[in-house]
Amino acid sequence: MDRFELDAKLSDEIRARVFGDGFMKLVQSVRRGGKPFKVSIRPVLIGEELKYQAEMSDETGVQVKNFDRAGIADGLEKVIAQKGARDLHVMCANGDLHVRVTRKGRVTATRSAELSRKVEVLPHDRVKKTPLSSFDSAALLAATGIADADGRVRASMRGKYDQVNEFLKVVGETVGGEDADRPFAVVDCGCGKAYLTFALYFYLVRSLGFKDVSVTGVDRRADVVESARRTAKRLDVADRVVFVERDLGSFDAKRADMVVSLHACDTATDEALAKGVEWKAKYVLSAPCCQHELQKSISATGAFAGLMRQSILRERFCDILTDAFRAMIMRILGYKTHVVEFVSEEATARNILIKCEYGVKPGQAGPVGEYLELRDYWKVVPWLEGRLSRMLGGYLERYS
Repeated sequence: MDRFELDAKLSDEIRARVFGDGFMKLVQSVRRGGKPFKVSIRPVLIGEELKYQAEMSDETGVQVKNFDRAGIADGLEKVIAQKGARDLHVMCANGDLHVRVTRKGRVTATRSAELSRKVEVLPHDRVKKTPLSSFDSAALLAATGIADADGRVRASMRGKYDQVNEFLKVVGETVGGEDADRPFAVVDCGCGKAYLTFALYFYLVRSLGFKDVSVTGVDRRADVVESARRTAKRLDVADRVVFVERDLGSFDAKRADMVVSLHACDTATDEALAKGVEWKAKYVLSAPCCQHELQKSISATGAFAGLMRQSILRERFCDILTDAFRAMIMRILGYKTHVVEFVSEEATARNILIKCEYGVKPGQAGPVGEYLELRDYWKVVPWLEGRLSRMLGGYLERYS
């Protein structure tokens, strides 16, 4: 018997658990060529017929296929015959089996105590409730390249799909009390390829029921603006979703109820926040990207010298400090502000969102004092303070 091979008794137990009553799920994790590979099997209902859904995932994406009993039996034999180190977990209503094979070929099997779990075999087409599944988004996803011609989300676009979905969730939570019959204008600052721009329009109109929505995407790159305009025509929304080729600093919106930015680089995020304030937008939602401005001017001695000496720690610390300054400035200027993680790190490492809603008294002593104390401790002037100096100046001088 091969040193990685499972013995006949253990192999038969795995087969019996998978094809017996109460089977819930099998998961096996291995490494192929030094990279993780996972396969899982679970029972599903297709129509009224019991099938088995197999999901294979690696760094390139996820592949899902449905099989009948004979088909999954062949697949199960491949799982059992897998070579090399691996972990296999079989979950059933009455208990679990965990098999581990080490790099040296040692096989251990452990079994849980007797359990009494309820098994629910779900339909294969159950859909996770997300903003992009709350309306017919097939044309949108295909036109923007997030999905392929068959409507499947491309593996390379899964992260972007998740980012947009989670951003839209925040939008839905934020505008829940708005009058959907009134005009609602959105400006997407640094819209890039306009994944979020188009998704915002369709989500507001088709899912949230807004009657009169206009969305403007602003970007300084001529090629992405022209591409976005072509997409708007294909989706027949060119009169409601428009794109402007302009540097954000020189752009002025006639109206903006909501200002958004998704991963605008460095001080472009600050510019988006500043525009939201100047346009008197009720809502400003910004997910920052790379942040370098503060790193150029900050320094430290004493207790923080070691932190600043390590470049990766310096970078991450300055990211946090920059976002803290941004949130504080928005609070000083009258916005209820929260800094949240809007999406998992698996979708993007840049998963912080600054969520602002106008509605508190600007220039209060507490927020101003906290800001000045932090700013003066680090002996820096955040870029956003300089950008909004005309609006901030009086408040800061009052408590300096």
